[in-house]
Amino acid sequence: MKLRRAEFRALVLATLLGAASLASAEPDADALGRSQGYPVGGPNGSWYSNPYRVGSWSAMDKVGVPVRTVARGGAVTPLPPAPQPADIRYRYRNVGYTLDEYLERRRVTGLLVLKNGEIVAERYRYGRTPQDRFLSFSMAKSVTSLLVGVAHDQGLIASLDDPAEKYVKDLAGSGYGGTSIRNLLRMASGLKFTENYDGNDDIARLSRSMLGSGPRPVPLLRTFNERLRPAGEKFVYATAESDVLGRVLTGATGRSMSELTSEWLWQPLGAERDALWRVSVDGQEQAGGGFSATLRDWGRLGRLLAEDGKVGERQLVPREYLLQATDAARQPSAFVPGNATPLFGYGYQVWLLPHKTRTFVLQGIHGQAIYVQPASGVVMVHTAVNEHASARQEPEPSAERNALWRGVLQGLGGSLD
Repeated sequence: MKLRRAEFRALVLATLLGAASLASAEPDADALGRSQGYPVGGPNGSWYSNPYRVGSWSAMDKVGVPVRTVARGGAVTPLPPAPQPADIRYRYRNVGYTLDEYLERRRVTGLLVLKNGEIVAERYRYGRTPQDRFLSFSMAKSVTSLLVGVAHDQGLIASLDDPAEKYVKDLAGSGYGGTSIRNLLRMASGLKFTENYDGNDDIARLSRSMLGSGPRPVPLLRTFNERLRPAGEKFVYATAESDVLGRVLTGATGRSMSELTSEWLWQPLGAERDALWRVSVDGQEQAGGGFSATLRDWGRLGRLLAEDGKVGERQLVPREYLLQATDAARQPSAFVPGNATPLFGYGYQVWLLPHKTRTFVLQGIHGQAIYVQPASGVVMVHTAVNEHASARQEPEPSAERNALWRGVLQGLGGSLD
């Protein structure tokens, strides 16, 4: 049967549209709320669940939970497009994929790749836009660490070996109060704190206390007094230690973390949009997981780290502190890659990758990450809505994301050594 010209054109158009639809496939979009326009949940906890994750995790100011604004400054640091797009490819389980094929396989809401401050790739998925502010989860721990470094440099924190209770009087006499700031930065208090994301662990109790359910946060923190090993001996992941660091900051400075983040980071960084800190029932910013920023502003933060704390000629975060925080070669043996965990090492609230070339990553549950390799100037920002919280529960997304990062390094002249 012969097709008339108009019919042929219609058939070609339909085929192209179908191919375009296939190319932009977004995994589990229906379960994640596509038909409802990716709705925002409420403060009753629905914001954390499907189908509200996409909408809520990029708009925490609309959820109904307390947030505090981190004001941007005037001038915005430009992130110009790279002169030529890179052909980013990677291998996973002995199969080769492109960057766009990665996006079709994983629940990624935003992806940004920078090389020396230029945008190599930028993608938004599930209806997200450059104006959306993506929730950090535990990437916020690294922001908290940067603030600790500045506070120490300014003499507001006299020594990283001071006990937390010197600055947080309400923790005096408790296990966390008696732990040094340095050991809190390394998550090495030795205190028993469970964080396995089963809803019945200590992190669940702490999260509920921040919402006003059960004991308030500080009285709850005072109950963790069983020291399983000497402080400083072993890395054991515990968000409570990041929360204590946030309280050290506010105690040492007499100011909110939101003010400090704005003055010390966000304004001089040249952020393009105000950021947000989520706030606990007692008015303390949630230092272990409550920061929200646009994808590009997360990229600017990654660029700051790649430049060892500098923006232009201005040193925002002390270089020596950042090296102590992010260089695997400077860590005690218990905290190097392969010892802290089978893959990663751990610095000052930062995960360290097993490369000879200094390479590190900020990580948050459900797939949030910022990878940084300063020597090559490569930064990759990755936001996601993975079904399960951690790689222990769902190893595939993290493993493939790490493979993508290796492909990014390979494609942009970074070091895999």
